[in-house]
Amino acid sequence: MKQVDLTTGKIKNKLWAFALPLMFSNLLQQLYNLVDTWVVGRFVGSNALAAVGSAYTLMTFLTSIIIGLCLGASAFFSMAYGQKDIEKLKNAKFLSVSLIAFVSVIIFAVVFWQCDNIISLLQVPKEIAGDERVYLMCVFFGIFATFIYNYYSNFLRAIGNSSAGLVFLAVSVVLNVVLDLYFVAFLKLGIKGAAQATVISQYVSAFCIALYSYLKYPLLRIKRNNIKFDKPVLKNILSLSVFTCLQQSVMNLGILAVSGIVNSFGASVMSAFAVAVKIDTLAYMPVQDFGNAFSTFVAQNYGAGKRERIKDGIKVSLLNVAIFCVAISVIVCALAPEFMKIFINSNELEIINIGTRYLRIEGAFYIGIGILFMLYGYFRAVNKPLMSVWLTVISLGLRVLLSAFLSKIASIGVLGIWISIPIGWFVADFVGIIYYLLSEKRRVE
Repeated sequence: MKQVDLTTGKIKNKLWAFALPLMFSNLLQQLYNLVDTWVVGRFVGSNALAAVGSAYTLMTFLTSIIIGLCLGASAFFSMAYGQKDIEKLKNAKFLSVSLIAFVSVIIFAVVFWQCDNIISLLQVPKEIAGDERVYLMCVFFGIFATFIYNYYSNFLRAIGNSSAGLVFLAVSVVLNVVLDLYFVAFLKLGIKGAAQATVISQYVSAFCIALYSYLKYPLLRIKRNNIKFDKPVLKNILSLSVFTCLQQSVMNLGILAVSGIVNSFGASVMSAFAVAVKIDTLAYMPVQDFGNAFSTFVAQNYGAGKRERIKDGIKVSLLNVAIFCVAISVIVCALAPEFMKIFINSNELEIINIGTRYLRIEGAFYIGIGILFMLYGYFRAVNKPLMSVWLTVISLGLRVLLSAFLSKIASIGVLGIWISIPIGWFVADFVGIIYYLLSEKRRVE
């Protein structure tokens, strides 16, 4: 599996060589939830589908804490790798894995202790709450697999290997499809079967990528002399990890808050939202992955002190993001009803129409979130993770406030939630671009 050095060579080629495996990996990652959605929607029913959708939003929020910590640690790994400081890199591995493992245990304990209260807080209707509790109590046994897989995949990406995770994840996704159909369609285990299939598959990918990392990179294994609390390294990791974690958590907390508002509109809107959000996420996912590849590019070159190469990379990346977003916007707006019908029976016209309206509103403005992902990645890579947090607060805070206000107006209703999302993207973009331009002006002066 090829390792990519992003500090040399033609920028466009290197970025795409690194980004494409990330895109395919994330596509496969999304299939975990899409398969659950399809199987539950087709073989269990609309209430179970609404429960999976609501649970997915909560799971995304809680696992975003772990993923944020992994992303933050990855930024430090990229900088150390760009500096060719292998001992610092190995010490950072020890410190970060200890931190993230501890946080994973805390999240697992909190979910099982407060599950009923969390479901109540989300305003889940009574006819759906039982299914959601069953799904959550089962699927969260996979939290440690989430930690292991994301930790190692982010570590490998930091050192230029973005393809390893793709291979192991592909095997896991195929297993998930087979087990989903077997547990739900054949054994009739319902929503619990879907959760069990996901957890088993997650542990397969986690075990495989951990074993691969250990065998493939013997020089990067943690040795006894690396097991120490180096204060400068720990401080830097904490700064990047905590702020990136905070950014991810704020992002998904905002989504969770919006989900609570959506839930108040009843089961049909919940079901439509559950499906449409996953289609929406799948549509702009490649540009999110390109943003992560761009972040690794910036971090490696930042560590190597190559400022001009970073500027050139920004121009190349911005053009590619713009082209992709325009293309995907056209596809989603044109085919929104057909995408909904993949997961929803054709006779469920109300749910299909609600989801189509959501997709066409969000889909028309994907350029906004494309630029925002670039800004997140850039500020994380140049050791300014707090700015990523502020952009997330602006984007999500505005989304939640507008959703809560506009949805209460009778003539607007649920449409107010949909239009609030792109407004939040563009306001955050404006703030981030202005901050970048002012920072560059100060640096040159």
